[in-house]
Amino acid sequence: MRKLKPNNFYIKPWIGWFFLMAAISSSCKSLYNTEYPKPDLVDTKPARSIQKLHKALFYVSKEGFAVGQQDATSYGIGWKHWENPDRIRSDANEITGDFTAVSGFDLGDIEHNAEHNLDGVPFNIMRELIIDAYKKGGIITISWHTDNPVSDGDSWDKTPAVAEILAGGKTTEKFELWVERLAGFIKTLRYRGRPIPIIFRPYHEMNGSWFWWGETNCSTSDYIKLWRKTVVLLRDKYKLHNILYAYSPNKLAPSDDYLKYYPGDDYVDILGVDIYDFNNAEDYKTAVAKDLALVKSIAEEKNKLFAFTETGLEKVQTPDWFTSVLYPVVENSGIAWVLFWRNSKKSHHYLPYKGHMNETDFKRFEAMPKTMFLKDISKLNY
Repeated sequence: MRKLKPNNFYIKPWIGWFFLMAAISSSCKSLYNTEYPKPDLVDTKPARSIQKLHKALFYVSKEGFAVGQQDATSYGIGWKHWENPDRIRSDANEITGDFTAVSGFDLGDIEHNAEHNLDGVPFNIMRELIIDAYKKGGIITISWHTDNPVSDGDSWDKTPAVAEILAGGKTTEKFELWVERLAGFIKTLRYRGRPIPIIFRPYHEMNGSWFWWGETNCSTSDYIKLWRKTVVLLRDKYKLHNILYAYSPNKLAPSDDYLKYYPGDDYVDILGVDIYDFNNAEDYKTAVAKDLALVKSIAEEKNKLFAFTETGLEKVQTPDWFTSVLYPVVENSGIAWVLFWRNSKKSHHYLPYKGHMNETDFKRFEAMPKTMFLKDISKLNY
């Protein structure tokens, strides 16, 4: 395998193949072929950009996986984009010279018509960063840590609320207004007059008990109704056809059923799972290998894409964590992407920053054969 210049990192041999595939696919009238037949998406009238994004993710998963981070360009260790909006930066880019291929954002507090989200990111800045990432060829995934509509507490307020959101509930109108505001923001995500494709991942980690939509805080049937209601509002009432919907339980306990809360094939485009390393690398590797294998088997049966939708080790204090712990268990997993959580401060971050003990290891991770950063996917032309 060829080496990359004098730093001895491997060059990714498949990048040229991808660029060729992109040129071929963009020149063809049809997006589909024998290897990639037309998928059954949640939206039967998907925007062209959503069709191309789905296809790009399909081919990414065949050759490697896209690397992402939550709020990668919004803020990092010692900086916030809105304090210097003329410069797009990320901790990942300052280490590797490249941005992550996937950019995660959260719309928590959009339901209140707030000026900034629950983590302090101004929504006008978020919109600019989403447009910039898409313009550069990046993939956008959006979560929604929405407040509890019954108590007006945050997402972690366990006051039962889901039953009150459904038809005839005490907060039905209130919650539908919240979804309307969510839809209103998504409608503003446009580039050159066309809607930007996004992956929407609501009501995640529902098999855990920490969110108001989670285990013990609502019934399984009500959770499914909540998911379906949200999809119907966004797709049918507000005519948003630029969304892929991702379902992502938390790490599975031995007794957990991955599909317990599954809303159905007609309401989910992508399967995912969230697993964190709590300073127990062996337990983490075992869980990742087991759960991703299970998700893969279900995804293949259902003809769905799948991804590692959240992960990380807080403060990343395990030496060579990216190349020795994570990479070996995801290298041949078939995931479309992996999303690391955010870099908020030195006591709460999931990627290294300049001077961090794992800075060099993250450079090695970026250069591994299967990892795909922004430059690797920017010419896929989805």
